[in-house]
Amino acid sequence: MRRYVEGAVQLLGPVALVVVVGILSTTVSSANRIYFLNALVSVAMVVAIYVFVGNSGVLSFGQISFVAVGAFAAGVMTVPLDSKKGVLTELFPLLRDHSIGNIPSLLLAAGIGGLFALVVGLPLMRLSGLAAGIATFALLEITHNILQQWTKIGPGATTLSLVPQTTGAWQATLGALVAIAGAFAYQRSRLGRQLRASREDPAAAQGIGVDVHRQRLWAFTFSGALAGFAGALSVHLLGSITTDQVYLELTFLTLAMLVFGGLTSLWGAVVGALAISGLDSFLGQAEQGVHIGFKLDLPTGSRLVFLAAIMALVLILRPSGLTGGGEFRIPGLRRAGPREEAPAPPA
Repeated sequence: MRRYVEGAVQLLGPVALVVVVGILSTTVSSANRIYFLNALVSVAMVVAIYVFVGNSGVLSFGQISFVAVGAFAAGVMTVPLDSKKGVLTELFPLLRDHSIGNIPSLLLAAGIGGLFALVVGLPLMRLSGLAAGIATFALLEITHNILQQWTKIGPGATTLSLVPQTTGAWQATLGALVAIAGAFAYQRSRLGRQLRASREDPAAAQGIGVDVHRQRLWAFTFSGALAGFAGALSVHLLGSITTDQVYLELTFLTLAMLVFGGLTSLWGAVVGALAISGLDSFLGQAEQGVHIGFKLDLPTGSRLVFLAAIMALVLILRPSGLTGGGEFRIPGLRRAGPREEAPAPPA
């Protein structure tokens, strides 16, 4: 019974935090609401990355590829037909002559993200360490260039616009909760436990019958599906997207969120996403000039410099992140015995 209570408590923390942010987004001005909604979409993205990176211990720079694929799939398929036929004239006929609604586009994005991750993961999931990092970065580059150049599947280097803006407070909150619930269910499943065992000691895990390649591939595929889903939430929030919006800057930002909160815990992923998203929004405003008792006017580009410095400090001073790499707990419900130390993040 205690195990189920602890599990419920671990899920309660991230859920409560997201719900509070979702409620707050309905109480602020329309000018500030976008920052809260963007934070909730960031939660979905970072949780998707956590599913693979946090549980496997393999650093991947390629998860934003699946965000990009999901965003463009959902965006292209929800642009109104009349506008699509007039603007996106080079699309494949299947894409140009059909349009779908909001919910189907979210499911489509998740399915395409997961399928893409499965196909590319078959060879990539045999790699670890530096080789995996380089290979997944190459995946990001390839995906970016295909989306930017191939006008048969999207707008190419131009902006995909006229996408219905359906990600309001409810959809953003529910989307983040779906990602959290999926990640929580996975990490407590037999598959999740086997993958974390391979993270701690791959040789020992193989010795007890864990197929490390298969377990990494399952996590990579599920992570891709959640990332595609998050990409669809994002494009329906913004109403438009370019390939540069789902490229290097977003890759760096989401990894900074995960490292800051705690690479090896769902609680850390949620806390890091909300904290860094809030800071990023504030610094973005400060670059335009903001009054906080005095006028703070930062040079253009200093936002990323500050975020990079914060990530470096966290890695130096607290490698396990703000949450220590542990899940949300209520002190009185902790198990008896010494607290288990969180593993260090992957090199």
